[in-house]
Amino acid sequence: MNIANTLVKQLAKHGISYDIVKHTYSNSSLHAAHSAAIPAAKLVKSVILEDEKGYVMALIPANNFVKINEINMFLNRHMGLVTESELNHLFIDCDSGAIPPVGNAYGMSTVVDYYLDDCSDVYIEAGNHTDLLHISGSAFRKLNEHSHHASICVH
Repeated sequence: MNIANTLVKQLAKHGISYDIVKHTYSNSSLHAAHSAAIPAAKLVKSVILEDEKGYVMALIPANNFVKINEINMFLNRHMGLVTESELNHLFIDCDSGAIPPVGNAYGMSTVVDYYLDDCSDVYIEAGNHTDLLHISGSAFRKLNEHSHHASICVH
């Protein structure tokens, strides 16, 4: 699959340039970082949560784990992880599990971990299992300008 059309449109909408980083097939963000020989802390991993109010995208470094309880307390909600089949329905222009970190483009609110606020550059999933996009930190912040920011992960 190519770069997700939703992501391409969002990048164009904000005038964001990017470099494509090819890597061998990987089925996890951490493996993608290792395969592409990039720092795992600079690869943004998307974790999708849900409750009766809807979906939330949590954005954290690939070498971290999301703290669902922290997000629930921060947003005053009771969310859990979505199922694989739900992900496939939410991200129809992406390979299964290769979720670009642009929640608003997919109609969901987003919470970004504070660590990502200070990155000078980041790598993001392109919607497939063989490409990452390298963008500036300011471009990442522009893509997620209406997001919440909190401490939501642990190494």
